[in-house]
Amino acid sequence: QTKTGIALLYDEVSENAYDIRLKLTKEVLTIQKQDVVCVSGSDHSANHRTVTLRRQPVGGLGLSIKGGAEHKVPVVISKIFKDQAADQTGMLFIGDAIIQVNGINVESATHEEVVHLLRNAGDEVTITVQYLREAPSFLKLPLGSPGPSSDHSSGASSPLFDSGLHLNGNSTNTAPSSPSSPIANEPKYEKRWLDTLSVPLSMARISRYKAGTDKLRSNAFEVLALDGVSTGILQFYTAQESADWLRAISTNISDLTLQNMKMANKCCSPSDQVIHMGWVNEKLEGTDSSQLYRFKFLALKGSSFYIFSIPPVSTLDWVRAEKIYNLCEVLFKIHKLWLADDCWLQANLYLGIHQDFDLEEQRPYCFSVMVGHGKSHYFNVELGSELAVWEKSFQRAIFMEVQRTGSKTYMCSWQGDTLCFTVDFALGFTCFDSKTKNVLWRFKFSQLKGSSDDGKTRVKLLFQNLDTKQIETKELEFQDLTAVLHCIHSFIAAKVASVDPVFIDSQSIARKYMYSN
Repeated sequence: QTKTGIALLYDEVSENAYDIRLKLTKEVLTIQKQDVVCVSGSDHSANHRTVTLRRQPVGGLGLSIKGGAEHKVPVVISKIFKDQAADQTGMLFIGDAIIQVNGINVESATHEEVVHLLRNAGDEVTITVQYLREAPSFLKLPLGSPGPSSDHSSGASSPLFDSGLHLNGNSTNTAPSSPSSPIANEPKYEKRWLDTLSVPLSMARISRYKAGTDKLRSNAFEVLALDGVSTGILQFYTAQESADWLRAISTNISDLTLQNMKMANKCCSPSDQVIHMGWVNEKLEGTDSSQLYRFKFLALKGSSFYIFSIPPVSTLDWVRAEKIYNLCEVLFKIHKLWLADDCWLQANLYLGIHQDFDLEEQRPYCFSVMVGHGKSHYFNVELGSELAVWEKSFQRAIFMEVQRTGSKTYMCSWQGDTLCFTVDFALGFTCFDSKTKNVLWRFKFSQLKGSSDDGKTRVKLLFQNLDTKQIETKELEFQDLTAVLHCIHSFIAAKVASVDPVFIDSQSIARKYMYSN
């Protein structure tokens, strides 16, 4: 199914926007621009057309013009009146830039100069035109066929003056002149939407933000292909249109990602399957002031959580990840929700989040993945629905890894003794001497009643003795305490999920409070 629609392409350098047409298929987003093409007769380039107009007593040249050098745009034909001189040639179109009038170059002429030339050019006026493919939207040119009735421009009138040359200039001829009609073997021209850029959507990414900042674009976004080719900034007339296109493109990218995952999984063992992958933005460390973000590609595969700067395309690419973490030792945490823009505050109150920062400056849909040694990665996605998928995928990937691994053992120490601490899916917690292998203590998951740590290396685990009901405190020291605490969390969560799968779903923050806007 193909989706099409009119949008604007915004040029950040000139700050102009141009009318374009978007065409979305399952695999490609195509940008089309209007141009005039030769459809029959001579095959010479339609770039430059030279047309002779005979001024008529009623209606003059039958066209209006806009623009001029003072507006940094060429003079263009803004209206063509039905059945009058310009229309009868079949060779002139709204959006044609006037290059010459009776042999005089007017490419850098002002509006008034061109009006004066055309009005005083006599009964026969020869003009050379070239279709202006990137007519700035401030010209408010209609996108339709000739005739002012088919004005599909964006409603408001242009700030530029529209000079009607359907008025008679200094015509010496009072008798009706013969109409400017196309000659039989003259080439025929048509205005058509032509493909100018195709962006493949496989592994493509979308950005609604000004590069690297927290500044959200209004009703606009860009799509970047895997090879870095960008659509440029696509602007939409309404928030609804922007949201519809964002959702449609995002859905197609997700579907293609799913296909890529299935392909990758054919080459992987059952214990090394890709659970989920996709683009996110990572907030760079130490950039609180400028709030810099960079695109990263994340993947949950087998026992590992991968962070890439470039997506893995072949099997060999998986070793090229920037970072690889064991899934049992990471903790996924949702940071911020933005429900629908207007109920963001209610959500904050509802979730008990009291934040004083400027809402405009912060990105919604954020999550962090806490890793070993107290470090963490802070990510943001474009849509609420993506956040819900990441949350669900992390849970699934971690639970599967816990069940596959069964147990994890860590070296630790207490009061000078080297010990081993094991977290086991079936047995719970066991502590034994690393040399003699003698078990010092063992408790079930259900006996763990609390814990506290010094934020560095030491942890106190509080267990309830099943016979005496007394709390026993066990103190241990680990090299990477964070990884161990995350591992305990993963095992307990997986244990709960195996007993009561519904409980885990009920804990989902993203799906609980999120309308996927």
